[in-house]
Amino acid sequence: MFCIKQDLPINEQIRAVKVQVIDENGEKRGVMSLHDALDLAFDKKLDLVMVSPNPEAPVCKIMNYGKYKFEQSKREKEARKKQKVFELKEIRITPNIEQHDFEFKAKNARKFLEDGNKVKITLKFRGREMNYIKLGEQVLNQFIENLSDISVPEKKPILEGKNMFIILAKKAN
Repeated sequence: MFCIKQDLPINEQIRAVKVQVIDENGEKRGVMSLHDALDLAFDKKLDLVMVSPNPEAPVCKIMNYGKYKFEQSKREKEARKKQKVFELKEIRITPNIEQHDFEFKAKNARKFLEDGNKVKITLKFRGREMNYIKLGEQVLNQFIENLSDISVPEKKPILEGKNMFIILAKKAN
């Protein structure tokens, strides 16, 4: 059996004595009894759908409810397609990173940024490296400089425990 998930009350689910009716062409038919409105919808082989629960006379529209729900779900699907979903990619480094490693990590970060993702560069301090926080900050600033043509930092380098990190986002065109 085919079942439609409903948001709006339709046909016999409407609990009102008098309703204001709008026909399938969008023309107002005026206020009439619920029974007359249901007969009108039944004659046209369509549904009576309450679109506005007004206290004195709810507004009901004559339409094909199945077709309406199908078109609504189609519109929602289309809207979800157009949304841009970005990921947060993470690159991990240490304060005493070698030049080749730095260039390799910067190249990967550039690729992630060009794909529209944000990049989180995490610098991990181990043991005595905690005494050289300035060195770690210089490495992160070097990343910012290297990628400044396509990215902007969201915040200054932040130290949390033994990790220092920065988040880079793609520049708006």
